[in-house]
Amino acid sequence: MSRASARTASRTTSRPGLRRLVLGAAASFAALGSLAAVSPAAYAQAAGLGDGKSKERDHLTVTVRNAGGGADGTFQLYCGPDGGSHPDPSGACAVLERDTRWGQEAFAPAPKGGFCTMQYGGPATAHVTGTWAGRPVDATYDRRDGCQISRWDRLVPLLPDLGGGRRA
Repeated sequence: MSRASARTASRTTSRPGLRRLVLGAAASFAALGSLAAVSPAAYAQAAGLGDGKSKERDHLTVTVRNAGGGADGTFQLYCGPDGGSHPDPSGACAVLERDTRWGQEAFAPAPKGGFCTMQYGGPATAHVTGTWAGRPVDATYDRRDGCQISRWDRLVPLLPDLGGGRRA
C-alpha cells in the first residue's frame, strides 16, 4: 500500500466516528430545543402528574401586600381557560406559560450565592400558592434587592407592575 492510499484509508476510517459524533450532538441539541417550551398540561403529562386532558384547571391564589395603588389583595387565578378574580387573568396565564420550561421551576427562588445589586424596590410582598402544571406551588416574593426585584418583574402581570416590570 502506498503512503497516499494509507493516508486516504486512515482519513476514511476516522471520519465516520467523528461524523456520528457530530450528527449525534446535533440531533440531541435539536431534540432538547424542541422540548424547551411546553404547555403546562404537556409538562404535567410527561412528568406523570396528570393525563394532560384533565378537566381540572391550573389554579393559583396570589396575595399581594404593601404594593399600594390598589394592587393589594388576594386574587384567584385559573388558567385553561383563563379566569378568576385576578385583574389580568389572560396576561398572568400567558406569563406563566412563557416561563414554564423543562428542567426549570417557574416559581424557583433566586439562586443562592448570586451577586445581587443592593437596591431596594419597596415593601411589597406576594405569596403565590396553588397548582401550576400539575405541581404544587408555594412561593414568596419581595423586592429587597436586585435579584428579588428581577424575580418579581419576571412574573408581571401575575404580580403587579411596580416599575420596571415587563409584559408577556
